[in-house]
Amino acid sequence: MSGVNRVIPTLRYRDAHAAITWLEEVLGAEVRLLVPGEGDYVRHAQLTLGGGMIMLGSVRPDESGALLKQPDEIGGAETQSCYLVVPDVDAVHAKALARGAREVSGPVDQEHGGRFCVIADPEGHVWAIGSYNPWA
Repeated sequence: MSGVNRVIPTLRYRDAHAAITWLEEVLGAEVRLLVPGEGDYVRHAQLTLGGGMIMLGSVRPDESGALLKQPDEIGGAETQSCYLVVPDVDAVHAKALARGAREVSGPVDQEHGGRFCVIADPEGHVWAIGSYNPWA
């Protein structure tokens, strides 16, 4: 497992197909695997973002789903966020806002290097976008 990112964020979306399209078009994600369910339901999806990956699926009323709340169910809050390293924070920020994201904090230069912003995607999941690469 050397060289493989072993921590993979997992998200649930009410409209997983729309979320996948948004993540592809705005953040540059690529679908690696999509396991459909009945109708518009997504059982499981794997999306790569550079050398990382996220997994996602449709919101579901099962045992693990009972432990997860969507941001709009808890006043727009999140208990975690994903950090995505990009070469041009301002371009991703502008594209995200143009495609329905909400700005949490605009692009700023960070003391420890790089540029950084925070957005909430159309379903309210929080994404930190930065040019600082902690692996470098």
